Order: sequence, then structure tokens, then C-alpha cells
Amino acid sequence: MPARDLRLVVIDRDGTLNRDPEDFLRGPQDWQPLPGALQALARLHAGGWRVVVASNQSGLGRGLFDASTLNAVHAHMLREVARAGGRIDAIFFCPHAPEEGCDCRKPAPGLFLQVAARYGVPPTQLVAVGDSMRDVAAALAAGCDTHLVLTGQSAALRGAPRPPDLPARVTVHEDLLAFAEALTTAGPTPGSGGGGA
Repeated sequence: MPARDLRLVVIDRDGTLNRDPEDFLRGPQDWQPLPGALQALARLHAGGWRVVVASNQSGLGRGLFDASTLNAVHAHMLREVARAGGRIDAIFFCPHAPEEGCDCRKPAPGLFLQVAARYGVPPTQLVAVGDSMRDVAAALAAGCDTHLVLTGQSAALRGAPRPPDLPARVTVHEDLLAFAEALTTAGPTPGSGGGGA
């Protein structure tokens, strides 16, 4: 498939796909998908979208857990997603502590730029979704078609007016399943840019 025809969704992990832990996931047993999240990934997969997870994992840099623990969590996540009929093509993460000043920790756009480079597409061809303003800022800075779900860090916004400081080109959804339904029903085509809400 030519790169220009790739349909890529970049999904945040904690608070978007799974329950946001109070501090960090201590092992696979702590990974709990949010309601509808596994169905969302199955729907995206059936609709021809490739899914990539992009996540800040500063616990690595701070020594709160090691790489083997993170790998075990992700292996469990991949199994659960596959069991539900979905697929995650790749997982990108920032391992740095906040004070390290890297360019891959969201709200910096580095993770999205890495995804774009890996797949040989412009960042504007990526559709990005997350639950925090940090996710939104990173995706917008990279030029992605940007979406916010009202779960995790943004759950308190449910039923409230749209935040006045949220850029108009960020599309808002109740959760990941609502996002997937919107994208697979009448979603943007690769390279089409942002949408409104």
C-alpha cells in the first residue's frame, strides 16, 4: 500500500485506551481497558485503519518501573486487543523523566514525528486522539488531525460547555468508541487535515 494511502490513527494509552492509573501501572494486572475501548480498536481495524499507540512513560526515566514491566503490560494489552478483534501495529513511548527536556515527551510533538517518519507519511496524514490537553498540544504541534476524548483527564468536561481555550480544529468525542464510530462512518481521508466540533 502506498504511504499516501495509509490510514493511521495514533492513540494515547492511559486515560484514552485504558483506565488512567493513579501513578503508574505496576504490571499487566493493572491494565484495565476503558468501556468500549476494545470495541473501538476492533472497529478501526475492520475499517482499514492502522493503530499506533503513543504514550509518555516517564516512570522509566524516574526508575518507578523497568523495561520488562512495561513490555509485560504491553504484551497483555496486545493480547486483549487481539482477542477483541482489534490490532495495534506499533507502540511508541517517551521513556524520559520530565526534567530531561526531551522532544518526545508530550506536549512536545516528537512521538508523532517519529510515527510519521517510521511510516513514511507527513504528520498531517496522522489522526491523533487522546484524553489530555498535553495530547492535544503535541498532536497540534505536529500538524495532526486532532481529537479529544472525554475520558481520563478530560472526563470532568462531560456535559460541560466546550472549553474556550480548546482550538476549534480539535474534534471532541465522548470516548474512544464514539471517536472510532465517527472516523469509520464519515472520517477524514489521509492528509485531509483537522476537523471541527
